[in-house]
Amino acid sequence: AAMELQPSHGLANQAAALVTGYLCYRRGSPGRGLALRSLRRARRQDIADVGHKYYLELVLEDVLDKDSTVNCTAEVLYHLGSKNTAPDVQFTLEGELKNTDEADNIFYNRIRSLEKELVAENIPDSHGNVPPEMEPIHRLAWVASGYVIWQNSTENTKFHLAQIKHVKQVKRSDEYLEFEYMILLHEMVSQEIIPWQVTVLWHPQHGVQVTQDSRQPKHTPE
Repeated sequence: AAMELQPSHGLANQAAALVTGYLCYRRGSPGRGLALRSLRRARRQDIADVGHKYYLELVLEDVLDKDSTVNCTAEVLYHLGSKNTAPDVQFTLEGELKNTDEADNIFYNRIRSLEKELVAENIPDSHGNVPPEMEPIHRLAWVASGYVIWQNSTENTKFHLAQIKHVKQVKRSDEYLEFEYMILLHEMVSQEIIPWQVTVLWHPQHGVQVTQDSRQPKHTPE
């Protein structure tokens, strides 16, 4: 039997953060970022010799349109004892997310028309500001970090994208856009800031692929 957890419970919140990251990875784009608005219900079940399973009811919001919310039910299974197995995440969205084709195509065409490959750093800046033209780049980092969060989460972690330290576009001969990101992930339980290098391919019709990711040695705050 599954045990009810208060929505404010730490483990419930960590599972909800994982689901939000996973959803950003699966459904996000330069034109869409998803954030957790509220956790409505959480239950936890211990499955002998397998792991801990969470049943969650969440409300997500579109970061571009805070009035646009969608309900989500999700199940998360954290495997016992294994550091190398990503948690199993399954979700069902009730209702539709807003269409982002137009925003995605505008961004795609803008990047394709640049004479030089895009390079940027420190997004957001130390005041928390993201330049408007960098917002799609920032949302794409959310998508990529969602993949990293999913692959590296355990029951005792809660990751959050803190900053894009550096991003550069990689020249390609095909239709895809490629970006190399150095992101900083904030692990809220240990309070660690972890640099992570992520390479992302994106095309409006084919979505996002994270082709490479690697945890980097910690840098000391300047």
